[in-house]
Amino acid sequence: MRSPRRVLIAPDSFKGTLSAGEAADAMRRGLLRALPGAVTELIPVSDGGEGFLDVLVPRLGGEFRTADVSGPLPGQRVTGRWGATQKLAIVESAAASGLMLIPEGKRDPRVTTTFGVGELIRSGLDAGLRRFLIGIGGTGTNDGGAGLARALGVRFLDRSGKVLPPGGGALEHLERIDISGLDRRIGESMFTVASDVTNPLTGPTGASFVFGPQKGADPAAAALLDKALSRYGKLLKEVFGRDIASLSGSGAAGGLGAGLMAFCNARLEPGIDVILDATGFEQELEKSDLVITGEGKIDSQTRAGKALSGILRRARAKNVPVVAVVGSAEGGPASYTGSEGFAALGVMASGGTTPEEAMRDAARVLEERTAGIMATYLHGGTW
Repeated sequence: MRSPRRVLIAPDSFKGTLSAGEAADAMRRGLLRALPGAVTELIPVSDGGEGFLDVLVPRLGGEFRTADVSGPLPGQRVTGRWGATQKLAIVESAAASGLMLIPEGKRDPRVTTTFGVGELIRSGLDAGLRRFLIGIGGTGTNDGGAGLARALGVRFLDRSGKVLPPGGGALEHLERIDISGLDRRIGESMFTVASDVTNPLTGPTGASFVFGPQKGADPAAAALLDKALSRYGKLLKEVFGRDIASLSGSGAAGGLGAGLMAFCNARLEPGIDVILDATGFEQELEKSDLVITGEGKIDSQTRAGKALSGILRRARAKNVPVVAVVGSAEGGPASYTGSEGFAALGVMASGGTTPEEAMRDAARVLEERTAGIMATYLHGGTW
């Protein structure tokens, strides 16, 4: 038994309460209460949504930059953050087109746009950068990435040759996509996209029907958007010679995945794998005896490519046990532990702690749960 033990702490954010970095700090404090001599390495993670910038930029030694860009609503302006290293631009789509930028009473994915995301990419191009990492979770848009393409010089025309207004709903009238004005620097660049969604662009499991409702679409609006994106997908195939709409992940972020694949020749990858590769997780894992991870909620989707599943998969390949602490666990902790799962799993909203208390005082509760589950785990002699 080696002492002190080396522990890699790699949580996702606990949405609505703690950022991934704040969660990692709380877990470290809890671990050291149970195992004072532990040596720790903190790698906060993200699956591509909110927090993508905050996780990557400091870890890669980059700097935060800002740009005045279009928000998701027509006429809206926002200050969009992005990150830069010597060779890499890091863009979080939610910073320009995020759902949280739209007041609840104004959420209408028929008119929201990803134009600001394209402007953030332009900021990176103007800075001389030609490699891009883009996280595309958390958007309030459903325009197939057409807004992003407009910002990069593409025109979307109706039957009379007039430029269509912004928003996914207008694509119902799309007759021609003119890429002659596409920023030539795009062809000199490489785009990697982090997404935790594998949905196609259209159909019952596509962007509009699956994700449209949480962005404000009622059934009629979702049906209109799906019809509009079907037309858009057909014309993308005519222009680019491949059926982008059917590709895995093309429906991510209201079809922003499709737009990035089409106009930027982007490669979509599981968000957690992008993060783990970029932050050197594998190298730290090689030196670690244990991984501690966590997020706000663990459920059936966790096994389908969310952050915790990616961490568990990599750790198991190296025979490194993983302990998780989560806000809540659908089906109970036993559903996620055992020979194919976590070595141990603690739940914040348990043992007399209500969900409201766990959210209200999240850092303290997470620290205590980490200390408790680690003490139990070490006492069990299964380490």
